[in-house]
Amino acid sequence: MPAVSLLPLFGSPSGPGASGGSLGAGPLGSIGGRKVSGLSGGFRLTEKFVLLLVFSAFITLCFGAIFFLPDSTKLLSGVFFHSATLQQQQQQQPAPPAQWDQREHVAGGGSSSSYGADATGAAAENLAKIREDHERALREAKETLQKLPEEISRDIHQDKDKFLLQDKLGRKEPGEAGLPDLPFRKPIGAVGEEPADPLIRQRRGKIKEMMKHAWDNYKRYAWGLNELKPVSKQGHSSNLFGNIQGATIVDALDTLYIMELKDDFKEAKEWVENNLDFNVNAEVSVFEVNIRFVGGLLSAYYLSGEEIFRKKAVELGEKLLPAFNTPTGIPWALLNIKSGIGRNWPWASGGSSILAEFGTLHLEFIHLSHVSGNPVFAEKVMNIRKVLNRLEKPQGLYPNYLNPSSGQWGQHHVSVGGLGDSFYEYLLKAWLMSDKTDEEGKQMYYDAVQSIETHLIRKSSTGLTYIAEWKGGLLEHKMGHLTCFAGGMFVLGADGAPPDKTGHHIELGAEIARTCHESYDRTGMKLGPEAFRFDGGVEAIATRQNEKYYILRPEVIETYMYMWRFTHDPKYRQWGWEAVEALEENCRVDGGYSGIRDVYSSHQSHDDVQQSFFLSETLNLSEQNVIASRWQLHMQAGGKAAVLQDRYLYLLFSEDDILPFEHWVFNTEAHPLPVLTTEDRGKKTKNE
Repeated sequence: MPAVSLLPLFGSPSGPGASGGSLGAGPLGSIGGRKVSGLSGGFRLTEKFVLLLVFSAFITLCFGAIFFLPDSTKLLSGVFFHSATLQQQQQQQPAPPAQWDQREHVAGGGSSSSYGADATGAAAENLAKIREDHERALREAKETLQKLPEEISRDIHQDKDKFLLQDKLGRKEPGEAGLPDLPFRKPIGAVGEEPADPLIRQRRGKIKEMMKHAWDNYKRYAWGLNELKPVSKQGHSSNLFGNIQGATIVDALDTLYIMELKDDFKEAKEWVENNLDFNVNAEVSVFEVNIRFVGGLLSAYYLSGEEIFRKKAVELGEKLLPAFNTPTGIPWALLNIKSGIGRNWPWASGGSSILAEFGTLHLEFIHLSHVSGNPVFAEKVMNIRKVLNRLEKPQGLYPNYLNPSSGQWGQHHVSVGGLGDSFYEYLLKAWLMSDKTDEEGKQMYYDAVQSIETHLIRKSSTGLTYIAEWKGGLLEHKMGHLTCFAGGMFVLGADGAPPDKTGHHIELGAEIARTCHESYDRTGMKLGPEAFRFDGGVEAIATRQNEKYYILRPEVIETYMYMWRFTHDPKYRQWGWEAVEALEENCRVDGGYSGIRDVYSSHQSHDDVQQSFFLSETLNLSEQNVIASRWQLHMQAGGKAAVLQDRYLYLLFSEDDILPFEHWVFNTEAHPLPVLTTEDRGKKTKNE
């Protein structure tokens, strides 16, 4: 760069003693109409020193950018354009009138001194910026040299994905255009036949009435908000969804469709079309928004064929992608969906991501790639597997915490309940959803189950099978309500187990179902506690006050439903009906259904929370909870629990032709997603 181009940054201070010159109008050497004194002579010693520093820093920066940075052209272009822009701005600075200039000079040259000080300040500021860029470049070069080749390649792909997404969002609204043609295929078993048995038909009708009671009260008191408080009869919005509203509506869409509540479904669809807005400046839980909103919208699309659900699902999926911008590609737990800035829960083992959260994105993101034609969603979740497969597992187990920056495990705490649960569920269901072609997912699941059975599954003195928690090699003989989903998982995966293990997996599922039923049966209200223990002579009973509450959880009903489908043992329907009677007696209030503070108490104490998963899971079909991060939802939210409870119970008392397992898998929020056959994947490739 010619030296003259830097002169505007280093104009000599004028005034007395400054080479005998003054700032005045002149044809040569002017800056915005002002003559710079001293140009005809040499630079002063301090100016030469500053100029030398600028040149040295600039040359060092260029050298580092060319030889060390993987994306040096981006940095160099930024430096060049920065300098050029600075020149252009100074050259375009308007000249003050000559008359004004003369008056100021007569007054004592204050204007000249001020201008010289401004120029020197600008030079110092520019030098500081160059030094900062230089130091950052050296840091990035050092970090890059320490990375493995595959990590560098992944970073390049992530930058490319981000650029393409930003370009796409800059040209159009997310999800509003560019979606491939995807002919709607009539869903198999979206609506089943009426049960032949009159008693079962009557009981299914009762569950439908429970759904209407919960839904109608949500519409009356909390329409458009996330949840309902059924005792105080008012709405509530959990901060896990930021400013996104309508969690209960989105969670209930597929339940309304399956139960053939057509008017309610139409009303919910119109709300989504007109009011569901993701353009909010708010921090959300990536996990919660994915399983509830993305999963609910995808399910509604596959059942009804309504394009608005596909567009909204893709739009939201695109907004979640920046969560994966970490050194390893393991996503952040929390994301500001406007700024794209992510972070993890502050309590999570040194800033770690949580296994049940980043491990419960696979089903939805594979389907997002299918319905959008964009492979980036599938690539993100497949990369999670690559990271996990490179790590050594203690005793073959997956700890609940993984640092997204270092790619190393955090605290060695293993649980099939809160913090870990749905990760294992999604390994199995990823294989099933791929039409049993995802051999990697299958292998990871069965290897994990083998380690769980070896190190975590135990029998009590009276023969109750339970799944303990593993903390640094020591077992805690406690089983959470969340862990009760595992009975259904074991029986669902029995068919893919080695031939000599199939019967064993079914038996294991049945034993877990029995243990969880006992946890219900041993309470005064016949509803299960949040956690129960097997120590000190106690079996399947909660011994701590903070474990005695019931928040309309669906995991036990979920396991009953799977066990019924695979064995047709009538006891599972009977156990399910016992749960219905307990819900009606203890949880039903005028404004909906509320959780209970103490299931062992002789009198009811409602928590005034109707979880949306009650509608989407318990009454129809598993909401997997992460203990600390979701207690806010459990103790404040309302509305959603009713949806999930309804769906599982409805399926339990329906014929097997509704949502048959060979054609559908359920995400962890009980939203049905279709199996992607080889034909489906072939059509997608052709469309792309």
